[in-house]
This record gives sequence, structure tokens and C-alpha cells, in this order.
Amino acid sequence: MSGFNQPDNPTEPPADPATAGHQPSHASNGDPVSDVARERLDADQLPEISDERLQAMSQDELVDVGSKIDGVEVVSREYRLKPGSRAEKGAERRVAMCFSLAALLVLAFLVLYIWFPWKFTDTKPGEFTLASFYTPLLGFTLGGSLLLIGAGLVLWSRDLMPHEVSIQARHEGASPEIERLATAATLQQGVESIGIGRRTMIRRSLMGAGGLFGLVLLVPVIGGMIKNPYKDNALYYTAWRKNMRLVRLNGTPIRPSDMEPGALETVFPGIEGSMTPNTIADSATMLIRMHQDQADKFQARPGQEDYRWNEYVAYSKICSHLGCPVSLYEQQTGRILCPCHQSQFDVTRDAKPIFGPATRSLASLPIKLDADGYFVARHDYREAVGPAFWDRERRP
Repeated sequence: MSGFNQPDNPTEPPADPATAGHQPSHASNGDPVSDVARERLDADQLPEISDERLQAMSQDELVDVGSKIDGVEVVSREYRLKPGSRAEKGAERRVAMCFSLAALLVLAFLVLYIWFPWKFTDTKPGEFTLASFYTPLLGFTLGGSLLLIGAGLVLWSRDLMPHEVSIQARHEGASPEIERLATAATLQQGVESIGIGRRTMIRRSLMGAGGLFGLVLLVPVIGGMIKNPYKDNALYYTAWRKNMRLVRLNGTPIRPSDMEPGALETVFPGIEGSMTPNTIADSATMLIRMHQDQADKFQARPGQEDYRWNEYVAYSKICSHLGCPVSLYEQQTGRILCPCHQSQFDVTRDAKPIFGPATRSLASLPIKLDADGYFVARHDYREAVGPAFWDRERRP
């Protein structure tokens, strides 16, 4: 078993103290090192270097001194392609092309995100609209830019950076000034070796791709500055309006006699001629008929005492935790269950959460009967439906 601090032959007996002077020399921390590293680490073999000489040293000289101090042996260091050759120029162009295409895809992502039509519209099976391609195009442009940046970095590392194999003996201790200068020179030489300074085409294309990709993080802010995220206050209001009928998905209205005690119906606002999945997505409502004993002990929230009609109550179908569709109802216990994270709401306590991660009651829709005996809404929900958001209480 090999290790940094183990001697070459761990089975040898301990050295005789009398012959310790003839044993292989050790680094300052007591660790045995190889012959090559020992020669480079032996401080007695390094000439005294004055401060003036140290400051006047070239980068290569500092790197060489630093290698000796650190016990580093460069076994091999070579470029895959000959510097300045046509093959190297071709590799440089391929890397720059990857970064440039990545920058173009990031620009395309920004344009698509802000200006491309995204609103869903109903279509017949097999038909498509521009909005149908919104999400796929976002994925293609953003994913493609990441892929191209990664491909460019791989090609750069493989074809243009030097391939070096070095061996370094481990040693510890504080670093003196000469080691700090030598380390800085080594790092600078490494930067120069990868060619970022002289390969202007790669540098500019990488800066363009990286800079534009950083804008992706600002897209929500930029989009909010260009388009008003509060247009029509969509987060605060649904499609429900005063005296709007509660209808099933097929458009048929509901009378009290249509439901048995303990029944639940999913209802939507009866919007004449324009009831589409997009316009009613946040308006889905559960109409529940409680058992009489449940209705007798019903506890309404303050200010919402008249929201129910006899033993009938209506609540938003969108969970107040993370917006999942609440669709399970236990008739005997009067509990509404969310299948996603197992939140439970007690109908007899006006849909108050009693179990699970939800912390707010389901939004309650005030209902009554119209002249024809059908259920209608008194008005829209008095609170934003669904999960919380940062300025939810700002509801205009």
C-alpha cells in the first residue's frame, strides 16, 4: 500500500541511531522523499538569493526556483498541436465557434423569453400554434448554449492547453516570500500556457458567451421591466364574477337537488363562449354538500359567515401549499385531502388546515341561488387562491 508519508520499504527495521547520519535525508517535516525531490528540497544546495536578485528574476527563473523549493519534478510538458501551426489555428477557430454559437443561442433565449408569444390557445388535435413551441424553444436555446460552452472548454483543454505531468513531494510549513513570488509566477505561467492572453478570438468569444449567459439569471428582472407582471392583476383575481353560475366542465349548471349529502362537484365559472382551460385554470372550485350534522357544527371564518348556502360550501381546488389540485374528500370525516403532500383541510372549520405542510385555509367562494334555482357566485374570491407569493397581501 502506497502513501505520501510511507517509506519505500515499510518492512525494513528501524534505522540504527548510530548510523542515522548515513540514512537518506528528510524534508523539514520529517517525511522521507525520493532522491530527485531530495535534491530539489535540500536547502543547502540552493544558492543564497538576495532581495534585489529575487525581484529581478524572470518568470521562468521564478518558476524554476519555486519547483526546486516545492520538490516538483516536471516529467513531461508538451502541446498536442504545434504552437503556431495550421492545425492549432483550426482548433482555435473551432473553440471560438462553439463560444460564439453559445452566445447567439443565449441571445435567442432572451428574445424568446421576452417577446415570443406564449399564451396557450385551444387547438384541434394535430394543430399547433406559435405558443406550442415556446417551451421547447426555450429548452433548445438554453440547453444548446450550455452544451456549446462545455464543448468549447473540452476542445480548448484537449487541443490548445499544454499536457503536463509533474511529481511533487508533500511538505508542510509556512511559505516565505520567495515561495509566494514563485507560486504567483507559476500561476501566471499557467495562465499564459493556456493561451487566453494571445488567443484573442477565443477570449472574446468566451467573454461574449459567458457574459450573455449571465444575463439569463437576470431574465426574470428584465422581463418584469419590459412587461408588467401585474397586468390585469392575474395573481389576485380569478374568472369568477358576481352572479356567475357554477357549471360543470361540460357547461351544465348545478341545482342543490343535483347533489347528495357528502357529494363533491368540481365546478367552473359559466363564461359564455370563452370557457377555455387557460381562462379557468385558476378558477376551479369544489362545491361540497356537507352532511347535516357537519353543517350544524360549521365554524365560518370571521367576515365570511354568509359565504355558504345552507349545507353547501365552495372552496378553491388549488392547494394553499404548493398549488396542487385538491381532489379527495372524506365524506364521513369532512376532510379535504391534497394528494401531493398530504395536507388535510377540515370542512366543518371552513377548510382550515389540520394536517400536513399547508398553513392557510383554502380560499372560500361565496355562493347563493339565482332566480332559476341554480348556484351562482356572489363575487370573486376575496383572497388570492393557491400558494403564497411574496406580496400576496398587496391585493388591490
